[in-house]
Amino acid sequence: MLFTKASEYALLSLMFIAQKDKPQDVDTISNELNISKSFLAKILQHMAREGILCSYKGANGGFHLAKKPNEINLKDIIEGAEKRPTAVFECSNSRDDCPSEKGEFCKIWSMFNVLQVKVDEFLETITLGDIISQKSLK
Repeated sequence: MLFTKASEYALLSLMFIAQKDKPQDVDTISNELNISKSFLAKILQHMAREGILCSYKGANGGFHLAKKPNEINLKDIIEGAEKRPTAVFECSNSRDDCPSEKGEFCKIWSMFNVLQVKVDEFLETITLGDIISQKSLK
């Protein structure tokens, strides 16, 4: 699984927005976090489409969390930013969809699938609220 700059910037932006009382515009967030405005705008729009952020237009517009920080998990943030599932390996989700058409004979798929389930479960347990409060993870 690859966490790109999009994931990093999404998380940093959400942390910044969560700590504000009013919607934050892209210019403010971009300047405060030293992130490219155009790249950040795309990320935040994806977050709004995923229901993580609310977007407001106009002079007092900007972005605000659509949910409480403890209701937004890391898996949702990453998938929203990356626009794809949090894949540990580049393979199909089932043996039946194997691109090499040898899924029924594959010896590694089941091992990687177990790992994928564990990673997904772990990412679902970490919330934006946990990260903001620096809750220790066990």
